[in-house]
Amino acid sequence: MTTTETKREEAVPEAETFTAHDVSMANAGSEGSGKGRSAGIAAQGRRAAESAVKVKTLAVGVIMVALVASVGVLGWQLHAKSGDISAMRGAEADRAHAERIALDYAVAAAQMDFKDLPGWQARLTKGTTPELTNKLKQAANSMDQIISPLQWTSTSTPIVAKVRSESDGKFAVDCFVSVMTKNTQAPQGIQSTATYRLTLDKNQNWVISDVGGIDSALAAK
Repeated sequence: MTTTETKREEAVPEAETFTAHDVSMANAGSEGSGKGRSAGIAAQGRRAAESAVKVKTLAVGVIMVALVASVGVLGWQLHAKSGDISAMRGAEADRAHAERIALDYAVAAAQMDFKDLPGWQARLTKGTTPELTNKLKQAANSMDQIISPLQWTSTSTPIVAKVRSESDGKFAVDCFVSVMTKNTQAPQGIQSTATYRLTLDKNQNWVISDVGGIDSALAAK
């Protein structure tokens, strides 16, 4: 072998040799690295899942609060409407009661008989305040100057009563009564309509505090 060939052989590097142990260690390292990445991914997944659960829980809580608030508002509205309906029904019942009392009074007051003036006066003052009772008695005594000489008699039937106004428990009611009147000037009888205006006080057990139109029953002479 020549000197040149010897140098060329010395210049060629020797191939690296790997043992089975080296390969095993390399594979173990690769597997460890893979397991580490898998563990990291799993941890991230758990954190994401926990965050999702927290967000969902918060959303559910917000929805529940909104539902509770809505139910509360709805309940208040229903209670308010129920109170309004009850108040309306109570007001309607009061008006109907005032109209019934007023019309009954008007029908009774329009019935006259010159033979029984005390009975008419009793009907005229029934259910009235003491002050009004005195006024009505004075009015009845004055009307006696017409009723007795003309031998006045009258019968009455109800037509209608209507509340005109209401304030602080005081009801002003207009009453209309059909009256059949007979006297010496009209023995065959005359049909007319008498109008009474009454004021009733609910706060004093529906007492009648004012009456107008008593003389309207004498209009048909």
